[in-house]
Amino acid sequence: MGKERIRNTIRRHRFDANEMTQQELADKAGVTRQAILSIESGKYNPSLELAFRIARAFGARIEDVFSWDEEDQ
Repeated sequence: MGKERIRNTIRRHRFDANEMTQQELADKAGVTRQAILSIESGKYNPSLELAFRIARAFGARIEDVFSWDEEDQ
């Protein structure tokens, strides 16, 4: 079985949203800046609820921000 990972495009979405800061996104999503940093860098996978809140902060669909990636190893 391969390594499974949730990928995200948070950084690109932040840039496209007038260079929104991690703190601004955290405030909109109701979490800490450190949580956004961990999710954005791929160190932590958000809950489904948080993933929806992040996507909505950008006015995007969840699948526009997050994707499932399975790497064969």
